[in-house]
Amino acid sequence: MKNTLAFFILLCASTVQAQPHKLTDAQMIRRVLLMQEKAWNAGDLPAFMEGYWKNDSLQFIGKKGITLGWQQTLDNYIKSYPDQATMGQLQFEILKLEMFSKTTAQVIGKWTLIRSVEKGNAGGYFTLIFKKINKRWVIVSDHTS
Repeated sequence: MKNTLAFFILLCASTVQAQPHKLTDAQMIRRVLLMQEKAWNAGDLPAFMEGYWKNDSLQFIGKKGITLGWQQTLDNYIKSYPDQATMGQLQFEILKLEMFSKTTAQVIGKWTLIRSVEKGNAGGYFTLIFKKINKRWVIVSDHTS
């Protein structure tokens, strides 16, 4: 009986250890933003865009107005940030992350670009709407100022 109990305890312990730590939805959303920071800072705009919904209905609202579509948003980033010096080093600060439902969230934050003296630093604020689509959190609407 002791051997059976010891085996059961070992089996249960190994089962618990074998299960990977499951991230919360908020942690997954934070990971998307961290991945975007890393991609931007590597000068990789297509990788940065992986955080966005790859769909013609993606909305980006900036100082120039509303842009619709993933490809048009990428094209605008490429035009506005043609080189690493212009891109600088991106830093996000999440001010508020609110889960509206199991599939919708809002992130309010601050962005900063650290750049050379010639280019000058830049920054502002953003409101992002995330949706969980096909088990993946993506930005479906971005209002950045």
